[in-house]
Amino acid sequence: MNYNIAVIKGDGVGPEVVGEGIKVLLKIATKYGHKFNFNNVLAGGEAIDATGECLPQKTIDACLSSDSIILGAVGGSKWDNEPAHNRPESALLGLREALGLFANIRPAKMYKALENACPIKPEIIGNGFDIVVMRELTGDVYFGKKYRDDNGVAHDDMNYSVKEVTRIAHRAFKMAELRGKKVTSVDKANVLETSRLWRETVENVSKEYKNITLNHMYVDNAAMQLIRNPSQFDVILTGNLFGDILSDEASMITGSIGMLPSASMGEGKIGMYEPIHGSAPDIAGTGKVNPIATILSIAMMLKYSFDLTAESLDIENAVLTVLNDGARTSDIASSSEKYLTTSEMGDIICDAILN
Repeated sequence: MNYNIAVIKGDGVGPEVVGEGIKVLLKIATKYGHKFNFNNVLAGGEAIDATGECLPQKTIDACLSSDSIILGAVGGSKWDNEPAHNRPESALLGLREALGLFANIRPAKMYKALENACPIKPEIIGNGFDIVVMRELTGDVYFGKKYRDDNGVAHDDMNYSVKEVTRIAHRAFKMAELRGKKVTSVDKANVLETSRLWRETVENVSKEYKNITLNHMYVDNAAMQLIRNPSQFDVILTGNLFGDILSDEASMITGSIGMLPSASMGEGKIGMYEPIHGSAPDIAGTGKVNPIATILSIAMMLKYSFDLTAESLDIENAVLTVLNDGARTSDIASSSEKYLTTSEMGDIICDAILN
């Protein structure tokens, strides 16, 4: 099979981690007889430098005509003085909107081999945890009206529609059906009207999923519970702002933000796959960035966009194998452990796939 993939390497460490992801894809192509065609396009800071725009129309068109998108990372202090609409991060919002990507799927899994990297006490994490954060992507305060009035007051409009909440809720319940059959909906319904609508809508959707347990949790409590007892969660369903924060928290209790992949999906099969970490310009070019989040994002792409379940599982098993064998990048190594460079980690994962 032939698959056309738009590739946005991005800024900072983005090109390094994307390079390792593509390396893994080429090994999958060799092993299974697939052909992946890559179309490199620009977004973020690199696009500003080359074209003056954070998201050129050429990039949007290329993504719309592709089967999937791989994204590295965007942003950096170099572009801090750009107007808000042309900041590198605005490219992400523009891509999500143009592609209709409303569901951000962020798994957070505790690998047994990385217990020592987890900041939580062993007696709390117990047998580990396996969480998926289902974050809504196209609504909330990120997309609301933003302005400053004549009185020196800044405004950011937080809003959600029943339609937006309904479609992300269905995604969460369907994900839970394939997992532990539990959804925790996170909101701030004791304060926010948007959260009250969110909670009412999620309740209505839950009536269609009799086999799924639903419970509600305020976001401040959810942040505490992730530290106190992460294994209580299966699928966390939440909005754009809360999901942005909670998924980063979930990443750190796994041991490193460099371990967590993500998929942004719409109604169809096309998706955008990226690590949840940022561009980390301070370590760009040093070979210290962990490529596993990007490599696992590639595994998600094979599963969700291409229906290549065996190939996806092959990558996941390869990552598990090398971690069990003691392979570490600097972010997950103890002070006494020797660690691998970005490309070395990619190489041994490729070897594990072929073997």
